[in-house]
Amino acid sequence: QVQLVESGGGLVQAGDSLRLSCVGSKRTFSNFAMAWFRQAPGKERDFVAAMNWSGGSTDYADSVKGRFTISRDNAKNTVYLRMNSLKPEDAAVYYCAAKQPPTYGRTYSRKVDYDYWGQGTQVTVSS
Repeated sequence: QVQLVESGGGLVQAGDSLRLSCVGSKRTFSNFAMAWFRQAPGKERDFVAAMNWSGGSTDYADSVKGRFTISRDNAKNTVYLRMNSLKPEDAAVYYCAAKQPPTYGRTYSRKVDYDYWGQGTQVTVSS
């Protein structure tokens, strides 16, 4: 099965940047659609960003467009989330998610679409 491990979270000040990483255990990782979700205290787990299997298509929540970038390096079985110009409202536990094939080259933004989840990494933004 697929195991996902996130890293890169931490405590930053508003306006700073972080890059989160998600490493997958499966060698067929490159065939999976991937996404990032986040969950703030007392809130639901919400969609942040998604990428199709090839990296040719991406999708972002309106709240992060222009600031966050999702990317992948299939040779390293890794998906990244670059977060620029961080705001206090970005503070949350960030989760990596993977959808197994077939994914039809599309992106997916619903929690129910995904088959595997990481344990999460904490991002705290002070201001």
